[in-house]
Amino acid sequence: MKPLLIIALSGLLTSAAHADETHAINQKGAIQSKADTGTPAPFDILAAHVHRTGSSITFHMTTEGTAGAEKPSANGALAGAPVWSYVWPTSLDPSEVGFEGGTGILALAATSHPDFDDTPLYDENGDGDMANDGAGWHSHWVVLTPNEACGAGALSVRDIGENETPKLPATWPGLPLFIDSPGFNPVFDGPEIAVTVTLADSGGIAGASFDGVTAALKINANVHAPLLCVTDVFDIASGDLSLPGTIE
Repeated sequence: MKPLLIIALSGLLTSAAHADETHAINQKGAIQSKADTGTPAPFDILAAHVHRTGSSITFHMTTEGTAGAEKPSANGALAGAPVWSYVWPTSLDPSEVGFEGGTGILALAATSHPDFDDTPLYDENGDGDMANDGAGWHSHWVVLTPNEACGAGALSVRDIGENETPKLPATWPGLPLFIDSPGFNPVFDGPEIAVTVTLADSGGIAGASFDGVTAALKINANVHAPLLCVTDVFDIASGDLSLPGTIE
């Protein structure tokens, strides 16, 4: 009887963790995903959802474990540095947030990477040093594109070529990538991660589609294009990156 009791209690604890009505798993229109014991629990997606209230858009995700509880270990150098992420790919054009239009898949990402800081405008850990915050979870807009140099069927954050001068957001961190560091703070609540962004013009957001992904990326060992490749996908809410969710 004892094993059965343990299993029952475990189920009750899991249900309680996901009981918050604000969590993605409890939202109408959320992309639901089954738990997978082969995926690390903090990155095992149970639901992904995006909703809009005026000019504010909340991206959130419910996981099987405690969201954000695990972070990558430091590599000791920029070359080969790991990046772990919670990502919401969308059908929105990159121009919606200030990038050159028609350049790839616009996605919001919450990332952790202890080997470098790519949010030069913000001191996330409040220690007075603006350049040591990479390990803490923080947000980015990124533009993703297929890149065979990262592997068959792989994606990368779009590079900015040496002679290219694309339109970029005002908070672009200066890296040769289609990446923005807007300073929107990820909020963790047990199994939930949420990032609320504000757009000056959110009129084109309604009706856009989205998905949810947890993934690992890595800086190229040569610190050269492709600079930042997706190297491992932990989970995809839809299972096939079909972006079935709709922003209301």
